[in-house]
Amino acid sequence: MKPKHDLTEVVSGKLRINLHRGQWKAWQSQARFVVVLAGTQGGKTSFGPLWFYREIQRCGPGDYIVATPTFPLLELKLLPEFKRLFERQLKLGKYVASPTKKFVFSEAGARRTFGDRYDPDVPTQIFFGHAQDPDSLESATAKAAWLDEAGQKKFKKGSHDALLRRLAIHQGRILYTTTPYYLGWLKKELHDRAKKGDPDIELINFRSIDNPAFPRSEYEDRKAKMPAWKHAMFYDGVFTRPAGMIYDIFDWDSHVVEPFDIPDHWPRFAGLDFGGVNTAGVKIAQEPETGMYYLYAEYHRGRVTAATHVENLLIGEPEDGEGQAIPPRAVGGAPSEDNWRLEFTKGGLFVERPPISDVEVGIDRVYGLLKRNALKIFSTCTGLLGDDTNTGEIERYSRALDDQGEPTEAIEDKHSFHLLDGLRYIASVLDEPEIEYDVPVSHSFGFGGG
Repeated sequence: MKPKHDLTEVVSGKLRINLHRGQWKAWQSQARFVVVLAGTQGGKTSFGPLWFYREIQRCGPGDYIVATPTFPLLELKLLPEFKRLFERQLKLGKYVASPTKKFVFSEAGARRTFGDRYDPDVPTQIFFGHAQDPDSLESATAKAAWLDEAGQKKFKKGSHDALLRRLAIHQGRILYTTTPYYLGWLKKELHDRAKKGDPDIELINFRSIDNPAFPRSEYEDRKAKMPAWKHAMFYDGVFTRPAGMIYDIFDWDSHVVEPFDIPDHWPRFAGLDFGGVNTAGVKIAQEPETGMYYLYAEYHRGRVTAATHVENLLIGEPEDGEGQAIPPRAVGGAPSEDNWRLEFTKGGLFVERPPISDVEVGIDRVYGLLKRNALKIFSTCTGLLGDDTNTGEIERYSRALDDQGEPTEAIEDKHSFHLLDGLRYIASVLDEPEIEYDVPVSHSFGFGGG
């Protein structure tokens, strides 16, 4: 007899299943969206085919979908587990790789699966795709789906949205089996909603050692040698904020709001980062009554003149009595970029030199605004927050890690965060500490309007 920890085995012509506690909880779930977050080799991928077959039995003849983030994961990890159950153990049909990757139920396999619900005019097919090839996820309709390692960055939100459309008619269920990898769409749209009590989503978590086949000595050895955050994600299946994330205090519920019309009388500000290929900026308004700042727009464009940048930045801004846009108070550029500031001034937008030049001090100013909950970001600012295809700058902004996985002082890919650089420049003014003088000051100095 095979070891007890084998998930499935055929005994006397019958399929016997051996579920550990975490798998059993997922097996019992009645939720439409079943999210299994588990440690590496915790038994999540091997559980997928078993859950999927039961769902096919329940839903009846028709089309179904299985997907992974990439083709290699599909070929090397998922397919062997799938074929072990569907082809070798249950002998339900045959997998074909060309021209379309799919598993087709044989007549005998369909009859055994559906009994008196078998319909010879309705073939049962399972289509296999990966998120890097959206066309591979398209099917007229589907009755259920299994998404393996959907928490990886390469499994884009747009691919997930496409799958939801395929399942809409039948309101098909989805099983997600993944290790937590990063704070992306799966955490926001599934994990966090489940934590808040969404009845359509059930979150099931288990550790690597909940799988009886996983050695406890290996688990403890990795725990002793790895950073705590990394071990929690990869061996306990728990979302944690990765080490080195600079704005680790950022919270979607606290710092993101839906857009609204900003009154013309609110003070306006702009933070700019200059570059021939990447000129970027953020626009912020302040609510006078509360002092709250709202980052309501972002700008990112290259290879145009400073005058064109100014023209673009002033679109939508309040106008004066003569119909001219009122420039916001603008701050931006490194201390050495006076030529850029001069060109923007000639184009119609006076840009101040930031009062501080130290990057870390600027980061601290932005961090302070977020920590005091004094800055809200419109959800439409997808460069900062991310969209269907990319994680936003604010969640990618991080320290480089050393060989032990610990953060260093260096910022990883520091020259690719143009919007955050613009935010850092304007935050040096918005969050400037008040200075108390011991002697009277006879002169005051101001820059620009606002």
